[in-house]
Amino acid sequence: MLTAEQMKSDDKVLDATQDRQPLIATFSVVAFDPLSGDLGVAVQSKFFGVGTVVPWAKANVGAVATQSYANITYGPEGLSLLEQNIHPKVALMQLTNSDNDNAYRQVSMIDASGRTSSFTGSRCNDWAGHIAGPNFAVQGNLLAGQAVVEGMAEAFETSSNIPGTELADWLMASLQAGQDAGGDRRGRQSAALLVVRAHAGYAGMNDRYIDLRVEDHQTPIMELARLLDIH
Repeated sequence: MLTAEQMKSDDKVLDATQDRQPLIATFSVVAFDPLSGDLGVAVQSKFFGVGTVVPWAKANVGAVATQSYANITYGPEGLSLLEQNIHPKVALMQLTNSDNDNAYRQVSMIDASGRTSSFTGSRCNDWAGHIAGPNFAVQGNLLAGQAVVEGMAEAFETSSNIPGTELADWLMASLQAGQDAGGDRRGRQSAALLVVRAHAGYAGMNDRYIDLRVEDHQTPIMELARLLDIH
């Protein structure tokens, strides 16, 4: 059974201070596999190169997805707080409380124990919200509707119980379900998948077990799935 933490934006008026930042209308999922210890993020957006902005993760520490009018400092600063063994709810509160524009932010984080925290600012564009469940959190803004995050959550839980699959598969299933439910109401352009595991990167010299990006494509999730098959 899901533990839902859903927040819907009821104020779509954009502040002039946000004109300097591109809107990253997006849906994403952060998750943890308690068996392998893998942590990861998957994201799709009508935004060029979303993988350069939204996903952040560090093996044995946690994962962060920062979007809407994204504050990218939430990524490294959030991971730094998690590495100090600070609970995600406390860490996220510290980040948003120190941000004067937090009403425009959307962020989820998860630690290496599967604990999550999510925040959807009151001025994120409709439909905007998030759901947290065991070992995962899904979020999105400028979505076709609430069904997007509900579908993502259900797909994650279902796929994570399929034998022979791993975190990357669950993240991709969640992402595809979000698209099937309507996704970003502006369309689609880019996607990314990041999974970290200690010493699982190139020659064991980093923790980027899977780091795939589709910068500009008509069907970015399908292209991301093709790349994952090759990987």
